[in-house]
Amino acid sequence: MIACKLPTTPRIPRPWPGLVLAIAMLGLSATAGGGGAAADTPRPGGVMPNVVMIVADDQSFRDFGFLGNDLVHTPHIDALARASARYPAGYVPMSLCRASLATLLTGLYPHQHGIHFNHPPPGYEQMLGMTAAQYRATRAKTDRFIRNAPALPAILARHGYVSLQTGKFWEGHYANAGFTHGMTLARPAGALGSVTGTRRQNNGEWVAHGNGDAGLVIGRRTMRPIRDFIDEHAGRRPFFLWYAPFLPHTPYDAPAEYQRLARAGGAPSWLLPYYANIAWFDDTVGELLGYLRQKALLETTLIVFVVDNGLRPDPAKPERQDDRSKYSPYEDGLRTPILIHWQGRTKAAEHPQAVSTVDLVPTVLDAAGLADEISPEMRGRSLFPSASGVEELPAIPVFGAIYPSDATSLDQPSRHVRARWVRSGDFKLIVPTAPDLPSQLFDLSKTPAETVNLAPTHAGLVKTLEAALDRWWPVLP
Repeated sequence: MIACKLPTTPRIPRPWPGLVLAIAMLGLSATAGGGGAAADTPRPGGVMPNVVMIVADDQSFRDFGFLGNDLVHTPHIDALARASARYPAGYVPMSLCRASLATLLTGLYPHQHGIHFNHPPPGYEQMLGMTAAQYRATRAKTDRFIRNAPALPAILARHGYVSLQTGKFWEGHYANAGFTHGMTLARPAGALGSVTGTRRQNNGEWVAHGNGDAGLVIGRRTMRPIRDFIDEHAGRRPFFLWYAPFLPHTPYDAPAEYQRLARAGGAPSWLLPYYANIAWFDDTVGELLGYLRQKALLETTLIVFVVDNGLRPDPAKPERQDDRSKYSPYEDGLRTPILIHWQGRTKAAEHPQAVSTVDLVPTVLDAAGLADEISPEMRGRSLFPSASGVEELPAIPVFGAIYPSDATSLDQPSRHVRARWVRSGDFKLIVPTAPDLPSQLFDLSKTPAETVNLAPTHAGLVKTLEAALDRWWPVLP
């Protein structure tokens, strides 16, 4: 297992020559809903598909063109959406990046895989006072969680896949999750800064913050590790590519061309830095899709698009999230579109039912012909039958829980729960752990902004949904 070498000269991503916005020119085709039945097997000719997972970082579900936002510039993602099976009512169980990313890698809820926090005990502020050696040892205590979980890269490796980790990854060295290649090494990068994931302790020593270190330059400064990996392995072995750039996450420092695109959309000033980063991220997605097309890989590659958690800037402090997005139990923090595309295999259609990111590992394994690897502890369902047009997607509840960023102990997720939530049909119930806080019930079909609490007048429905939450995960006082 080796780390990918970065180019010595950083490069701002640009679309590949000839890449235009139309689906046809992107090389993405949609199997029309009435255009013939899906094939009997998910593996053409018995060949396992490549898998590319694209993960946006801190982007609200409302900030995509294909979901009706005319002010934001996302033409490449919009083109992918038009060609994909679309799940606009996707949810992450927890609106915090590390916990959510661990779910994307394992198919487990945070209380199952144990990673319900960003920072282990004693917490971020106290860890700043540690020596570099103490800091590394403290972070390393949590490496066992991903090593002991059914991590997708490790499962795929047992079946001949190679895999590349790029971008956000909180679980130490990339090999901890079973990646065969990667960029994150759990050590300080060559320069201080959030984009290198490297910061200075109170004593002056440098440490890797923990969220991806050298891997965080992907998309922002280079795409070369991805191209090199594809060039080396495409057509030789099936590959899994984890593209989770530090975008549109802060710092909001998009190059001038993306700032101009944001201003041209007519958005309010407090959204412009965030929207410029979104346009930047979208351009890197276009570059990645363009390279897959250039290498004639779209017919053998399953593409999954998702967001790790939502975020909306605070109008008063645009560099920070507002109080109803990231870290919160509300839609702007929890909801994400999910796109599934495999040219010639999936059908372009919208599936309005609520789904969860716990469904994605089972979906990938099913599509790869590895359904036997879906373990009983994975409580999600495969979306591939619906994505390929074989089956109608049943409507079932989706669940999650909210935790703080800092953990006070390990292996005790129930001690950290601030609230649990469930969406069933149009209704969403949020149940705080603190007994003095009221439950909140919303009808999302009537008040999508979650402004009218129906709990006081719908006691029977609240009781039914509370029982569903307890069947999912009973949190004892």
